[in-house]
Amino acid sequence: MQRGDVAAEVYATALLARARQCTDLNAFRTIAPERVLEAARAADKSRSADALLGPMHGLPIPVKDSVNTADYPTSQGTGSLRDFRPKADADVLKPLKAAGAIVMGKTNLHELSFGWTSNNECFGSVHNPHDRTRIPGGSSGGSAAAVAARIAPMAIAEDTLGSIRVPASCCGLAGLRPTFGRYSDRGIMSLTSDKFDQVGPVARSVADLILFDTVVAGDTSPATATPLKGVRLGLADHYLAGLDPAVERVVSAAFAKLRDAGVVLVDVKMPELIRSAPDIAFTIIASEAVACIETFLHEQNTGVTLEAMLAGAGPSIRTLITGMRSPGGQPPREAYEAMLAKREQLKAALRDWYRDNNIAALVHPVILCPPTKIGLEREVDVGDQRVPIRAAFGRNIALSSCASMASLVLPGGTTADGLPIGLEFDALSGNDRALLSLGLSLEAVLGRGKVAA
Repeated sequence: MQRGDVAAEVYATALLARARQCTDLNAFRTIAPERVLEAARAADKSRSADALLGPMHGLPIPVKDSVNTADYPTSQGTGSLRDFRPKADADVLKPLKAAGAIVMGKTNLHELSFGWTSNNECFGSVHNPHDRTRIPGGSSGGSAAAVAARIAPMAIAEDTLGSIRVPASCCGLAGLRPTFGRYSDRGIMSLTSDKFDQVGPVARSVADLILFDTVVAGDTSPATATPLKGVRLGLADHYLAGLDPAVERVVSAAFAKLRDAGVVLVDVKMPELIRSAPDIAFTIIASEAVACIETFLHEQNTGVTLEAMLAGAGPSIRTLITGMRSPGGQPPREAYEAMLAKREQLKAALRDWYRDNNIAALVHPVILCPPTKIGLEREVDVGDQRVPIRAAFGRNIALSSCASMASLVLPGGTTADGLPIGLEFDALSGNDRALLSLGLSLEAVLGRGKVAA
């Protein structure tokens, strides 16, 4: 498009046509085709006028509907905010637009970003493009479904406790949860107070994640493929226990590919403190989420109180938030403060553990099972066991959120039924570019995820 080989309007027209073909996915909350085409035509005029073009010239990017947009409503996936129009874009959109990107509508999500399935009771469930009966993961399910269905090459997602990584895994995509704070979260409804919530991209290639990171972080340091020979990646027994047999088969085959490419897979014993990340994360989120939601509603001048929001919410979220607000519904203050202190201890111990084992990253499956059937919220099948979703989806992803790590998800392969299985690579905080460089080589070995029909 920068060279003029393809007009931005032609490209946008093709993507919009694909979106119309895939309306059954329910990936979008709102989309305005004429607005997208108008922006694409403006991009073409700029190129014709020999204007200086940005690295995302004419690129339509879907945006999770928890990210504020001045030109589109931002519903947070809940009924009472369906028509809320923020006064300004979230900070993450400003460098993208300056680089030439076009907002391609708002994507559906798990209500209030508070879940891993995207079974939204207000606006309908999002469907996985690889199997319409399955979840796309959550909470950023619509963003992942749109990219996996080839409606767009990348999309904006957001991750408090797995909401980039779980959808990337379920939809066969590359996804980046960057180091906490690498991208501004201003204009996004957080579920914690400056601790876990981090916006980031999902895409079909690591190169596109690097493009996103370069533009949004303003980081122009080289990101070139890192030779894999001798790279040490940690395999934690805790993260590989209790996997669904279908996941175990895919993961074992992926590990064999990595070994053949020269990667040194190091068996590491996970200390009890580091294993406690899920309890730390769940306690902190349960203690802070309600106040964070209420603060957002007030500071953004939504005109909606927490009580009004709950009245228009889906039954599951209403029950969840109401329970958290009730006497005894939140962890005791002393438990919350203990987990805050334990989190700081964990972060220090994690650095020592990585150093002592001389590993560049941990590698593990994102979740314990393939994408589950739509409708399951409390328990899911892992092999022949019925497992709480909190354990099946939360166990392996909590450490990255808790310790502010840089995490990359890559497709690891597919089950016999064609369901994607993702691998997560967790590097210490601040190592985003090194992880992305490593990701280029890992992707070359593991292969990209298959696109959906």
